[in-house]
Amino acid sequence: MSPKEVLEFAKKNDAKQIDLRFSDIPGLWHHVSYPISELDEEVFEEGYGFDGSSIRAWAAINESDMLLVPDPATAIMDPFCTTPTLVMIADAVDPITRQRYERDPRWIAKKAELYLQNSGIGDTAYFGPEAEFFIFDNIRFDQDQHSGYYFIDAEEGRWNSGREKDNLGYRPRYKEGYFPVPPTDHYQDLRSEMVQTMIKCGIHAECHHHEVATGGQAEIDMRFAPLLKMADHLMLYKYIIRNVANQHGKTVTFMPKPLFADNGSGMHCHQSLWKDGKPLFSGDGYAGLSQMALWYAGGLLKHARALSAIIAPTTNSYKRLVPGYEAPVNLAYSRRNRSAAVRIPMYSSNPKAKRLEFRPPDPACNPYLAFAAMLMAGLDGVLNKINPGEPLDKDIYDLSPEEMRNVPSMPGSLEEALSCIEEDHAFLLKGDVFTEELLEAFIDYKRKNEADAVRLRPHPYEFALYYDI
Repeated sequence: MSPKEVLEFAKKNDAKQIDLRFSDIPGLWHHVSYPISELDEEVFEEGYGFDGSSIRAWAAINESDMLLVPDPATAIMDPFCTTPTLVMIADAVDPITRQRYERDPRWIAKKAELYLQNSGIGDTAYFGPEAEFFIFDNIRFDQDQHSGYYFIDAEEGRWNSGREKDNLGYRPRYKEGYFPVPPTDHYQDLRSEMVQTMIKCGIHAECHHHEVATGGQAEIDMRFAPLLKMADHLMLYKYIIRNVANQHGKTVTFMPKPLFADNGSGMHCHQSLWKDGKPLFSGDGYAGLSQMALWYAGGLLKHARALSAIIAPTTNSYKRLVPGYEAPVNLAYSRRNRSAAVRIPMYSSNPKAKRLEFRPPDPACNPYLAFAAMLMAGLDGVLNKINPGEPLDKDIYDLSPEEMRNVPSMPGSLEEALSCIEEDHAFLLKGDVFTEELLEAFIDYKRKNEADAVRLRPHPYEFALYYDI
């Protein structure tokens, strides 16, 4: 929509409030609301003032004044507000220079798209993330100087089989939750409501299903879209899922590994490059790939350890990315092997369906930063003709120790991942897509507020291991 069309849309829907959304560096949506009388065509140029110093890893106190400029193309009516509310995603702008704010994740995603277009390689990068999540009934957690705990309650959790009330059986077994019909799948109707709400908000949802784990693990797939649009959609996707669940007295988490001894939640990212409406990843090479696609895979694999800080950006991410299980920690590519970091889906021979699936990301990432970083790694592979090596088509469990030593793997912790991106980030700086200043802010925030914060606290299981040592 144009600004004028947004005003007409607001009037047609009797909007009483406008709500502007934007993302912080870790990837949480923030918002601010105004009466509809504050909306006119000028605000799409002038913006609304706000304090950027109160947003995590954003502006310092001495440069806190900022503007939020709404993007009219993102306008929707909020499906949850009692008061009719027009929602738009906004871009952060410096009020003095009128330049886009360099720590605004949405600007980084936009710059990545511009870099692709300026490179001449292609004009569109399509992304299709598969974000998984858990649906719980109740969650309790706390940590202080002398205690720490968490407790998860879920009607689908096998650990709650001793419940006296609300216990009707039909629970998935550990690691056996993939595609059971109701009543074992408790949340068919809840997911359907999530999907219908997404469709109402302009998201092209393709399918939904129960995932492998217990505890209501689920996945809703969206049809691929250009990088920035898909990042916007993923933020809205999370918002819709959380709020639909909340309306039904449930709670959703996109935390990668909330349950011990069961599958974690990943976010496999399908990606492909196009130019002038034509797909560039289809060819006569391995698994029907073009040479460009293989080079793109080479870039993803070469920089995967550095990418991990952005695409698997929590300490909890590395409870999922553990060698020896089904986790995609092996830095190789394959048309079938799901433990390989890059998989080539073989569902269709249509050239338009040819794509790479990068499997290490998880849904705790900031999609603007993650999609931009993956694109930059892939483009580095194309520009420098990086050979991805030989495919890993064997069952990973059949490989000898000698063969396994030749397959590099993802980092084992957030601390290691942060060190990897410190050592390897030149590919992110091309075209000024990422900046040294932004990466330093990201690394400092993650190290101080997450990696060190977890490292300094006693773990509950350490008491079981060491209390009587």
